[in-house]
Amino acid sequence: MKARDNLLRAVRDGLDRAGFDAAAVKQEADQLLEALPRARPDLRGLSAVDVFICRLCSPKVAATLDRIDDMAELPAAVARYLTAKGLQLRVALQPTAQLRAIQWRGFALVDAPDTNELVGIGLADVGIAETGSLVFHSGPETPVLAHFLPLHHIVLLHQSSIVMYLDDYAATLRPDGPVFRNINIITGPSGTTDIEGKLVLGAHGPCHLHVVLL
Repeated sequence: MKARDNLLRAVRDGLDRAGFDAAAVKQEADQLLEALPRARPDLRGLSAVDVFICRLCSPKVAATLDRIDDMAELPAAVARYLTAKGLQLRVALQPTAQLRAIQWRGFALVDAPDTNELVGIGLADVGIAETGSLVFHSGPETPVLAHFLPLHHIVLLHQSSIVMYLDDYAATLRPDGPVFRNINIITGPSGTTDIEGKLVLGAHGPCHLHVVLL
């Protein structure tokens, strides 16, 4: 018998099946859920969009923001950002139908970022106001590396996709719902304090995160 089998058998033998009370476990879980509002930041009276913007632009998250009223305005918003950074109008565009349907006149577009890509543009699935975070679901049109390889990560987010709390988003994930191989929750640019406790941006991913809110 393999060592793995021996280990699993020992775990099974050590479980107190006779003392397992499913009703008691459910009761405890229900009590924890009832206490959940007390564990949340008190954001009553505030809109999810306003809280998201406040968190996103805070020094701790250190992202930047632009706002548009129509999808057709996205290229101009991206051009404003790139011009301010002294960058050329070359971007790795996520192959999402919403982004591909836009007229990107004057831009040089690449389908997928390489390891030295300067700018990538993507579409976030959800925004979490509580932390100023962005949620990305992986799929054929949403490759994971597009969020991590470019130096500048520009993200389009719909206001209607913003939820107040992380657990509001978690509640949308159902066993019978869509299944994503990867779910990435990104809060600000990549940062680390591994060396001498000093914050270094861009160590493991984008150095800049810019959100365009529609």
